[in-house]
Amino acid sequence: MAKNFISNLSGPWLESLYETWQRDNTAVAEEWQHFFSGFELGRENGAPATPGVMDEAAALKQSGVQSLIYRYRNIGHLLACTDPLSPCLLEHPLLLLSEFGLGDDDLDTRFTARRFIKQSATLREIVATLRESYCREIGVEFMHIQEPAERQWLIDRMEPRRNRPNLSPGERLHILEKLHEAALFESFLQRRFPGQKRFSLEGGDVLIPVLDAVRQACPAAGISDLVLGMAHRGRLNVLAHIFGKPYEDIFAEFRDTMEFGFLGDGDVKYHKGYSADIELPGGKLHLTLTSNPSHLEAVNPVVEGKCRARQTRYGEGGAQRVLPLLIHGDAAFAGQGSIMEVLNMSQLEGYGTGGTIHVVLNNQIGFTTLPKDARSTRYATDVAKMLACPIFHVQGEAPETAVHAARLALEYRQAFGRDVVLELICYRRHGHNEGDEPAFTQPLMYRKITARPTVNRIYADTLAEAGLDATELAGIEQGIATRLDNALQTETQATKIGFQQQWSDIARDYAAAASETGVPGEKLVALARSLVELPPGFTPHAKILTLIKKRFEAVTSGTGLDWGNAETLAYATLLDEGMPVRLSGQDSRRGTFNHRHCVLHDTTTGASYTPLATTARGGATFQAWDSLLSEFGVLGFEYGYSLETPNGLVIWEAQFGDFANGAQVIIDQFIASGETKWNRASGLVMLLPHGYEGQGAEHSSARIERYLQLCARENMVVATPSTPAQMFHLLRRQLKQPFRKPLIVFTPKSLLRHPSCVSSLDELQHGGFQEVILDSPGTADVTRVLACSGKIYYELVEERDRLGRSDTAIVRIEQLYPLRGDLLGKIVGALPPGVRFSWVQEEPENMGAWPYLRRYLTEAAGAIRYVGRPEDSCPAVGSHRIHADEQKAVISAAFAD
Repeated sequence: MAKNFISNLSGPWLESLYETWQRDNTAVAEEWQHFFSGFELGRENGAPATPGVMDEAAALKQSGVQSLIYRYRNIGHLLACTDPLSPCLLEHPLLLLSEFGLGDDDLDTRFTARRFIKQSATLREIVATLRESYCREIGVEFMHIQEPAERQWLIDRMEPRRNRPNLSPGERLHILEKLHEAALFESFLQRRFPGQKRFSLEGGDVLIPVLDAVRQACPAAGISDLVLGMAHRGRLNVLAHIFGKPYEDIFAEFRDTMEFGFLGDGDVKYHKGYSADIELPGGKLHLTLTSNPSHLEAVNPVVEGKCRARQTRYGEGGAQRVLPLLIHGDAAFAGQGSIMEVLNMSQLEGYGTGGTIHVVLNNQIGFTTLPKDARSTRYATDVAKMLACPIFHVQGEAPETAVHAARLALEYRQAFGRDVVLELICYRRHGHNEGDEPAFTQPLMYRKITARPTVNRIYADTLAEAGLDATELAGIEQGIATRLDNALQTETQATKIGFQQQWSDIARDYAAAASETGVPGEKLVALARSLVELPPGFTPHAKILTLIKKRFEAVTSGTGLDWGNAETLAYATLLDEGMPVRLSGQDSRRGTFNHRHCVLHDTTTGASYTPLATTARGGATFQAWDSLLSEFGVLGFEYGYSLETPNGLVIWEAQFGDFANGAQVIIDQFIASGETKWNRASGLVMLLPHGYEGQGAEHSSARIERYLQLCARENMVVATPSTPAQMFHLLRRQLKQPFRKPLIVFTPKSLLRHPSCVSSLDELQHGGFQEVILDSPGTADVTRVLACSGKIYYELVEERDRLGRSDTAIVRIEQLYPLRGDLLGKIVGALPPGVRFSWVQEEPENMGAWPYLRRYLTEAAGAIRYVGRPEDSCPAVGSHRIHADEQKAVISAAFAD
């Protein structure tokens, strides 16, 4: 039957397939791999060189051997001895020889093993090599990788070397030193500072030699910057033994005698970041540990954004120079959705960072929750398979193997620019913190852990048995103990911490002085002209072509500049002055409400063109990215990017303002409080569409009240610009002012095309952003003042004009925080006595700006009346008809006597 099958195939096609297999045996289907291996065996045994004329039994045996090799590559990790708390499996039913038509009588038979251990080998040698490669202290998952070249690259580095480390005596002693540092540091803290939380690394000590191995290998790999993100467990150990933070400083933090070194609230010691330049045998390496709150995995996108910004600054080859490394807990890696968001960024053009090394420190428990209750997958790392990247499961008490796997992971990342996962399977010697009792909930597990010697002791005994000098081994330990004791006796005080490197010219404090942000008219016209000039043959959509021509005509005529026009000119002027602009968000290139169109598309070819890119000067760049459908991850990424880009405009735009709710952790823990906790300023801009247009609860409110509740000590700027010119000046002011603060902008929806919401060219040429604006027909006749913010201003003006109420002035508060009370006071002082004040808003009384502004408005104007929707648990109604009735009632009430 085999002969009939072969004879029916095309000879040239079969020869071509055979040649492909000879070049790469994984490049053809598995059944053809087995077939050609049998054919090769037949040729070795003297069979004619004609496919189809071979010994059928031998071919079946050879096919079985190839299937065996494939099966070990695929599921050999199931037999790997990677859990220090569990006995190793000796056999797996799917890996028995009988599964492949083989038996013990075949063990000394030679089979073809191309690109394996050698051209041919006995079955006994093949099985031994497979077990050494895939079933020892490393279990590797890589056969899910779709790219044959990547799979073969890994095979070539795992099978010939049997996936085992080959370390010199000096390297082994260095590993022992790092293990001793990790263990003795933790026990020292336990003795000297009992009862204090430190989130010990004990049980996962192998992390220190693993990180050290990556650090040591970076210069030779062409890496100049390593940016690390991790949670609290083991953080102090990493700071001391990877970053070189002095023991004296850490001990002073335990004594609570060290000042923060900057004016702010500070943070607990196991949340703080750190940076250092260290000299290594291969060169200098800049290390950064990103500050991180306790919110699990929240720091991951921040690290990626920081890395991307550095890579952009370095230019060509930047992705190879900057390495992101993230340390995760097993329960968090499997349980937190931010993991999937960050993994999904890895190969996206606007967010990729050339591959991240993920180290999963698997404690086999999440606080008190066992794996069986924490995930639905075999491994904590299974979510990473979405990237088709290699996953190394490593025994946490095998430090040499762990170092070997770490070096291989770094080599893979540099070779392919892709993520790689290294899972260190260990345990947590104490509870979630040192005051916790884990035996309450896991008595059997902790009986095993308590009985185990520490990893540094296990490895020291291994080296002693290998014949290393006992005096030298003891001397390493004694030297570390002496360093710890000496450091405890040394007093240290924090020095003043300032903004450094590219932040050195940035002022720390907020200043209320107005910035002049106008641009000469001839410059605006020239930039507008460059924005409308398209490449020859480029054909955008007819409606878009009409739009950009109309916008150019508005600039040249000096009137009727709409929101999108003014916003685009703000970007163009900054780019022209050498300041980069990065805009990111869901559908931000076009704009959710079809107003921006900063990237055009040819209707014939589909090619894209970015007019703003042509306005960039002095090395500046314009980036606009339609993001993945993520708020948490992308906002965290852009925040991280802004930390590395003080002289660039970094913007995240929500599709609708309330969608930012999905990123609340990033807003609360990083954007609003990062400077006071960690001395890390950010000039990130958040554009949040806001306004009540009858679109229901989820598309009305950007939750102004939540941002104002986070405001204190001038930590952010919160603004609601009401005209295109105001938006123009606000965006330019963000880079023209001497300091950097996050800017929260509540942008409009219906105003984007409102006939009254336009500005003149003259308004863009002169002045700057106005925090408070008085719109009055004449102060002498005013008896009523309506204070408001946002789009409701236009409805109030329309009603005032309709009623002919010349006695009513309208005050727009364009900057809600920091509130310019001085400007508000001047306006109030210029009005006649006895003027009645009202605050008018669209939002319910317990929402919007009213809860925050009420006290300040009362201080400035005395008694003030609230006009708006009553308190509610929902931002807006779902009926357009009811919304219209409510809106009409609000406007009427504003003018009621």
